[in-house]
Amino acid sequence: KLLDARMALSRLEPGGSAEHPIEVSTASLVEPTARAMPCPACGGHVRVRDHTAETIAGRRLRVAKVDCARCGTEVSRYFTIAEPRLN
Repeated sequence: KLLDARMALSRLEPGGSAEHPIEVSTASLVEPTARAMPCPACGGHVRVRDHTAETIAGRRLRVAKVDCARCGTEVSRYFTIAEPRLN
């Protein structure tokens, strides 16, 4: 039950679902940002298996698929690339 609750909470956090992507300034920040986020199941270090650009619900998102080095849990982290802003 505890694992299910942790996983459900992780989907509500930034990056945990396509509805709550993390905003980054460039695509080169997707993998380091995904690696810096702990495993939602055990808090261990994760490694990025794949990083793709996808269209989900009409939005262009970057999706980093990560797995935990400790427990093997696999999750996806969602990102959006920020539009350039004028100074």
